[in-house]
Amino acid sequence: MSDDLKPIIEALIFASPEPITPKVLFKLLASEPQEDIEAALASLKADYDRPGGLQMVEVAGGYQIVTRPELNEWVRRLFHERTTQKLSVAALETLAVIAYKQPVTAPEIAEIRGVNTAGVLGTLIERHFIKIVGRKPVVGRPFMYATTREFLDRFGLNDISDLPKIEDMAEVLGFEPPTGLADAREAPVPLPFDAEPQGKGAAEEAAGGDLDGQSPPSSDKTVH
Repeated sequence: MSDDLKPIIEALIFASPEPITPKVLFKLLASEPQEDIEAALASLKADYDRPGGLQMVEVAGGYQIVTRPELNEWVRRLFHERTTQKLSVAALETLAVIAYKQPVTAPEIAEIRGVNTAGVLGTLIERHFIKIVGRKPVVGRPFMYATTREFLDRFGLNDISDLPKIEDMAEVLGFEPPTGLADAREAPVPLPFDAEPQGKGAAEEAAGGDLDGQSPPSSDKTVH
């Protein structure tokens, strides 16, 4: 293993705005044997397992270098308690339904929650927590929604199978789980993150194009 390989990998992980996967490392370091990259990655992870201000975590199928949770209060002081836009209770409930029932349509979400979710879905799409992954082959061909890599990253999950029980998730996030999710014990079958909407393509649907008489929901910034 090259002595320079570990610091290079460390720099790449640190500089990447999103979790960097082994596949990406193999591509960026194509001139190096994969077994050497894997060995350097394992050695680097061992380095960060030791006590310190930073840790190397595995999320969304990749790696990130982040501050340790117990030091979050000190980091917040550095940024002068910057405020971040929080999701509303309605958005959290809708996100939970999608996470545990995906792929799921807007009518199915509305049935579980008991309220219209169009504006909330728009907000979640805008925040990159969910995306359209196709149309359900039923009358009206409604859009189906699923969570994204951003969702995994934000919630510290490696994949969908890491989802906790809905009651535990609701308690942590501070909302009552929708009645229709009371029996959600097993995580849904993970979807491929490169799945594209069916029909005219993801770009047109994300832009709000009217396909077969149905448009994706627009965001509701006034509420969320």
